[in-house]
Amino acid sequence: MIEIVVNGIRHRFDGDPATPLLWFLRDELGLVGTRFGCGAGLCGCCTVHVGNDAVRSCGIALSDINGAVTTIEGLGANGLHPLQRAWIEHAVPQCGYCQSGQLMQAAALLTAKPHPSDAEINEAMTGNLCRCGTYPRIHAAIKQAASAGSETSAKPPVTTPENARVR
Repeated sequence: MIEIVVNGIRHRFDGDPATPLLWFLRDELGLVGTRFGCGAGLCGCCTVHVGNDAVRSCGIALSDINGAVTTIEGLGANGLHPLQRAWIEHAVPQCGYCQSGQLMQAAALLTAKPHPSDAEINEAMTGNLCRCGTYPRIHAAIKQAASAGSETSAKPPVTTPENARVR
């Protein structure tokens, strides 16, 4: 049995430990905000946080998870995250398919670097593809969230195995 904390709630999984995190999130927990894109970790649609790190959930087995998982559903646990507000203000999404992965990658960036340079934003976001080409708006939204002092509110609440609720 695997125990995993997702968005502050402890879950137990008795299935195959090689199950990709993406399928556990979507099929077992019903958290469908994390999208399936390429299945090879190349497009970034399935990006979630494990601890403070952005990871591709399609390519990591449940048995390899070392830390609490935060999905797009848990990003703005107490209302909209500063990035989500900036995304709305800049009308970032068109089709919206990649946006949860884009937001999770950007949130990890702002946690690591609260005031990233343009080059740091470009480097961090390179692996997240947007078929609609909204890259300039994504960039502007990240800059806005960073300049608004989001470093204090960009970090989701830290959940450890000890303070997780059991579901």
